[in-house]
Amino acid sequence: MSVALLLGLLSLAIWLVLLLGRGGFWMFRERDDADTPSPPGHWPSVVAVVPARNEADVIARSVGSLLAQDYPGPFRVVLVDDGSTDGTAEAARQAAGAAARLEVLPGAALPAGWTGKLWALEQGVRHATAGEAPAYVLLTDADIGHAPDNLRALVARAEAGRCALVSLMAKLSCANAAERFLIPAFVFFFGMLYPFAWVARAERATAAGAGGCMLVRREALERAGGIAAIRREIIDDCALARRLKAQGPIRLLLTRRAVSLRPYGGFGEIGRMVSRSAYAQLGYSPLLLAGTVFGMALVYVAPPVLALFGEGLARLAGLAAWALMALAFQPMRRFYGASRFAGLLWGLALPATAAAYLVFTVQSAMQVWRGRGGMWKGRAQAMMPGSGAPNA
Repeated sequence: MSVALLLGLLSLAIWLVLLLGRGGFWMFRERDDADTPSPPGHWPSVVAVVPARNEADVIARSVGSLLAQDYPGPFRVVLVDDGSTDGTAEAARQAAGAAARLEVLPGAALPAGWTGKLWALEQGVRHATAGEAPAYVLLTDADIGHAPDNLRALVARAEAGRCALVSLMAKLSCANAAERFLIPAFVFFFGMLYPFAWVARAERATAAGAGGCMLVRREALERAGGIAAIRREIIDDCALARRLKAQGPIRLLLTRRAVSLRPYGGFGEIGRMVSRSAYAQLGYSPLLLAGTVFGMALVYVAPPVLALFGEGLARLAGLAAWALMALAFQPMRRFYGASRFAGLLWGLALPATAAAYLVFTVQSAMQVWRGRGGMWKGRAQAMMPGSGAPNA
């Protein structure tokens, strides 16, 4: 058997397993509008905690969407201003107007051993749970906009399923060329790593969340050790989800009720977003990095190369694997508004998108090696195993 045929058959086999044996991740059936839980008999209290660092361009829309929630129970918003220098706090107050449901909490200095976002969340949760503690805490980013019924739907689902966590994968900006090329694939790859259906199954170890919108049962959060238990994590949403799954059911759903308010701008900005956490996902392991490079090349690059330049059975295997890859990508492309024809073209272009993500992953490792890993709002936060403080 030739090397080309072996590579083609391996790639084809991998795609068959991905489509048939990985929880149907590619169909993304786990959506918050797929069913409507019955409203609870009593609407429990909720506090939203919003970490914000230099978010003046979007904070008014984000806070405004939270204050406009049609939630029937007690609800308030705590915004933690994490050392902003662009007037974030004032913009939030102006957006709130006379609304008493918004509290702006000045953030304290970042202590050693914490990432910036998690320290802001820790302060916000601590403030929110002092005194009469809420039943739920909504952890949401400062650049996320919420539909008026989002909190009501989240709480109804959490109450119906006695969930420790209900998290929504917000719809990301997909307007310019770079976003159309990279963003739907970002969600597709995330779903491949963490099949949403497996996240919901108690017998599966898979746990994941999307940090832009996470409704957490307060008691479960406390039993899990609180935000302090994950204070060093770069991929904090998934780290928190792992701890919460030990406390009760968790759900991760695709949504249109929560949307990103900030466009990514271009290829460089999206690349920086991916590079911030890619090497952390690999446990800062050079061996896993090498394996990822080989695996991505085998799964995504080999099929079109064999289909275009191979011969005989190797070409047929490459064509079949490429076709399965394009098929798997269609539900996500349609979620982001592509027509059937455009979706097919984007599916055929997925190898090129995957190659870009492979470059971002290698860049992530290089940034960590240079002490600039995990960049967030001007802070290098990546912590190598055994390190007690961010690289800086």
